[in-house]
Amino acid sequence: MKKLILASGSPRRRELLAKAGFTFEVRTSDVDEAIGIIEAPLLVRELALMKAAAVAKTVREDCLVLGADTVVSAGGEILGKPKDWRDARRMLHLLSGRAHQVYTGVCIVEVKTGRAVCRSERTDVLFRRLTNREIRAYIKTKEPMDKAGAYAIQGGARRFVRGFVGHFDNVVGLPVGLVKEILETEFSEQ
Repeated sequence: MKKLILASGSPRRRELLAKAGFTFEVRTSDVDEAIGIIEAPLLVRELALMKAAAVAKTVREDCLVLGADTVVSAGGEILGKPKDWRDARRMLHLLSGRAHQVYTGVCIVEVKTGRAVCRSERTDVLFRRLTNREIRAYIKTKEPMDKAGAYAIQGGARRFVRGFVGHFDNVVGLPVGLVKEILETEFSEQ
């Protein structure tokens, strides 16, 4: 396989990719995520493409660039990372006692040809009802502040989850199975 570059500074994405056995470099991009798309699956695919394409433009060698983006959708609202603790509190109250969807878009760009393959994955997550005290205590840990939907399923928020349907790693931020599938079906060298 060609060299792989992860276009993300997310430590969770790095960890998931490394655990899956991938060798890769990390290069971050700075893209404006306010693009006005209101459908979560389309939004995450477009943002993943923008991130991968931005990094691909800076690369001089023939390789593959992987971009990803994750959002939470609840009650018709798309939840990215909270702006501040008040926004985190609002998001956690919105998720409390209800089902929501986590979407992650994955896009792989081949630098040499410019070809891009983008897909998204959905996982349904059900939160139990949260108390105000639990929400305040969780926000005090600062864990929710850099997470879509203001929670980390692999961290302190795991105790909020009643159940989920789909892939755990998708909720963490990178559906590794989908990445493998795209690499094997679209970019395997014969």
